[in-house]
Amino acid sequence: MNRTNKIMAAVAACMLLATGARADEGMWVLKELNKQNIARMQELGLNVPFETLYSETNPCVANAVVIFGGGCSGITVSDEGLIFTNHHCGYGSIQKLSSVKHDYLKNGFVSQSFKDELPVEGLKVQYLRETVDLTDRIMPQLEGITDEYERISTADSIARAIADSVSKGDKFTNAEVLPFYNNNKYFLVVYDVFRDVRLVFAPPTSLGKFGGDTDNWMWTRHTCDFSVFRVYAGADNKPADYSADNKPYRPRYVAEVSLQGYGEKDYAMTIGFPGSTDRYLSSWGVNQRIENSNKPRIEVRGLKQDIWRKAMQASDAVRIKYASKYAGSSNYWKNSIGMNRGLANLDVIARKRAEEAAFAAWVAQSPERQARYGDVLKLLEKGYTQSDKYTNMATYLLEAFMSGTEIVRLARMINSVDVEKSTPEEIDDWINGSLHDFYKDYEPELDRQVLPVMLRVVKERVPAEFLPDIYKTIDKKYKGDYERYANDLFKRTLFTSPEKVAALLKDKKHYKTVMKKDPAAELSHSTILSLMSVRQLLSTSLEDVERGERLYFEGLQKMHPERTFYSDANFTMRASYGSIGGYQPRDAVWYNYFTTQRGILEKQDPTSSEFYVQPEILSLVRNRDFGSYANPQGDLQLCFLSNNDITGGNSGSPVFDRNARVIGLAFDGNWEAMSGDIAFEPDLQRTISVDIRYVLWVIDRWGKCPRLIQELKLVK
Repeated sequence: MNRTNKIMAAVAACMLLATGARADEGMWVLKELNKQNIARMQELGLNVPFETLYSETNPCVANAVVIFGGGCSGITVSDEGLIFTNHHCGYGSIQKLSSVKHDYLKNGFVSQSFKDELPVEGLKVQYLRETVDLTDRIMPQLEGITDEYERISTADSIARAIADSVSKGDKFTNAEVLPFYNNNKYFLVVYDVFRDVRLVFAPPTSLGKFGGDTDNWMWTRHTCDFSVFRVYAGADNKPADYSADNKPYRPRYVAEVSLQGYGEKDYAMTIGFPGSTDRYLSSWGVNQRIENSNKPRIEVRGLKQDIWRKAMQASDAVRIKYASKYAGSSNYWKNSIGMNRGLANLDVIARKRAEEAAFAAWVAQSPERQARYGDVLKLLEKGYTQSDKYTNMATYLLEAFMSGTEIVRLARMINSVDVEKSTPEEIDDWINGSLHDFYKDYEPELDRQVLPVMLRVVKERVPAEFLPDIYKTIDKKYKGDYERYANDLFKRTLFTSPEKVAALLKDKKHYKTVMKKDPAAELSHSTILSLMSVRQLLSTSLEDVERGERLYFEGLQKMHPERTFYSDANFTMRASYGSIGGYQPRDAVWYNYFTTQRGILEKQDPTSSEFYVQPEILSLVRNRDFGSYANPQGDLQLCFLSNNDITGGNSGSPVFDRNARVIGLAFDGNWEAMSGDIAFEPDLQRTISVDIRYVLWVIDRWGKCPRLIQELKLVK
């Protein structure tokens, strides 16, 4: 065996992971599932025809799966538009409807009739209408374009034109043409957008968020992570704006809900909308993610969250205002910590280097391959290494000023309003909409505490030549004292007062003058200019990265023509199939595949904000009145594990059994495999789901809401 073949043989196992050869790895476009996939699904236990799951002509299971809000999934479970999703997916809506008087976050919410259901302004649910392969229409128009930016720009222009021709400005139709397979294929996806969505049921935080940050991304779990909403439609059963006259939507397909439970090695499948993965990322890309994206994010969010958490613990009003923002920030703060840990433990960079060595060896075997792919790895190395420092700076600036200090974002919002061209009615709409929503959940005094901490961490981490110009003002006028500067800014700015901002927006004569002088606007302008300059430097390297990644994926497909590749997630509908089962997180430790009510009693702590459970709920658990929701041993199973391949965006995805019936709602991944967005690890990677029987028990026994149970197509 020559040296080249030895290299390729030595890394064959690694390449299996990178190219999706394991049939139960991957988030698959349903339209693209082939005979190999379906055979594997049947081998794992699928007991219904594939057409039951997905059909382009007949009602099918996929028709019941929805995009919930802006970044989650959900499942339609009744003929009257009832949607199950996660509690953390509905969290922002529940928070929006909450107040100190009506604290639905803390106490939960139960509607006992249709008229009690609460409209959520701005919330939307999207049903997939169709997916169309446009590759043959777009790719020929890109041939001969050697400049990668021009290629991407041309593709984007074609995509926008096609999407616009489909949506035609209709706000109830969302049409997008998206790249798949690292810009090697294009699909048109079209959604029906429903804009009248109402809160129906939410468990109290003690159930829906049991375990808080401590248990987030961890197993074992005992969280009842669900919430219930309803989609309403016009008289014609089509999407409509909110109206008291709207009726519950009559869906094309309703998913059955199973009370039959599951066992180890039983078939499990998710269908949902995973957000983003980078399974084909190069070793240099992985290193950049660890060092220059995740590490800065971890540091900055940790500082901000410490300040927020103390304020939330001291005041119920602040807790309600910041609950959703804190949860969103903390979720990916801990995700970044876990990802870096997992990538190191699994030695992913070394595995990626082995894959790249195999690719280089394959390329070297043919002059034609060398002509097409000879520079691919050099492009990736150059692009990532040259952009590392700019990515690091951009992350610090984004996290500290665009995501950390809220008044910067507020100033950007205000500056985005075209006061000169807007009508008084448009100004009023913006004030009553976007501006009102911002101030509803904003605490200026808390933001004042955050600002000096953000200024300090950026000063310490970003080279002087790339710092926003505002630092020169702070050094000169405030002697480098960030506290003094923050105190003065919040004392002088108009932006802490919604009334003053509203008046400013209506004062066309003085608007520009005031905006130039306001210290918050000055801070915002300065940080944006700095970020733009860093991004401009970053963009010079991204062309090499884009071209390298596109050709690397194309080459991998040719290198392994016998294998089926899946496309990285891009928040389009995907299926994942696998089995239920536990795992071994470390030596001599085994995790069972489900938890029971005993875990609530073991973990509950009346002194802890994360593990507090109301006495009436503890009483229900101790009485063991689980009825038809119990397993054969009389226990209530709470959460379970499967080896489905999911990521962010899959939250709220239904988990189906072999008969395509809902047995749970996916809500999390496990700590040991947080590297999963980059490298799937079959022995470790698990999806954590809430058992649908736990959901129904809470609705029935705690919520005393049998009307919802009666709506479902229950299989007992």
